[in-house]
Amino acid sequence: YFEQMYEYAVQLIKAGKAYVCDLTAEQIREYRGTLTTPGKNSPYHSRSAEENLDLFEQMRTGEFPNGSRTLRAKIDMSHPNLNMRDPVMYRILHATHPRTGDKWCIYPTYDWAHGLEDSVERITHSICTLEFENHRPLYDWFLDELGIFHPQQIEFARLNLTYTVMSKRKLLQLVQETKVSGWDDPRMPSICGLRRRGYSPASIRNFCKRISVNKFNSTVDIALLEHCLREDLNKTSPRVMAVLKPLKVIIDNYPADQVEELDAVNNPEDTSAGTRKVPFSKE
Repeated sequence: YFEQMYEYAVQLIKAGKAYVCDLTAEQIREYRGTLTTPGKNSPYHSRSAEENLDLFEQMRTGEFPNGSRTLRAKIDMSHPNLNMRDPVMYRILHATHPRTGDKWCIYPTYDWAHGLEDSVERITHSICTLEFENHRPLYDWFLDELGIFHPQQIEFARLNLTYTVMSKRKLLQLVQETKVSGWDDPRMPSICGLRRRGYSPASIRNFCKRISVNKFNSTVDIALLEHCLREDLNKTSPRVMAVLKPLKVIIDNYPADQVEELDAVNNPEDTSAGTRKVPFSKE
């Protein structure tokens, strides 16, 4: 969506809601202020829309070196939320993109791209972890100023399990370094890994229903997940018998030519599963 994002950026520039800034990353941090002190406007905050459009076009065509200029939203440098203090929308980076190649040398920041991608794809609810809660006002500001389809961002606490690595970055490292056979390795806490380990869809859904969605970070005991699996298997799995280490036993006072068939319950949790016949004889 790079072209569409670029056009949206041009729309904000024309509306006087974005400007090209020549401050370095360090200077931007200094001008931003702190949680207790307001920031101050960039010296380039008052550039005309025409000048900003011209500079932004030059940024796109690669006329400036990496990091020399940025495109920033024009909001409020005294806003109590630091994310709203004229955030960066585009940076210059002369790098080859895996999909677009060398077509672009300016790339959108996460905050700028997040809401636009959701809007273009008509996402109704954007589900994020708690660290994005402070970014929601900016998410809403961009979409409101552009007047485009506005998804709803909802934050929730991430799921943590005891004795389990849940970080996608660390799990990806295990896969890339072939410490595991892949994402479906039975030791992985992925859906395909759980499936290979024998977890049923119903047990995972039941687990999610029990822990629900939280607004505070916590760690769930993995024993609860295992309990949900046992609970589901007790209801759905037929019972069978197997002799792993057979030892031949002969009943001396039982007729050699007689075989009795006994009824064994297939599933004590489900009477509709019926019974099966188990033979009983002298040997």
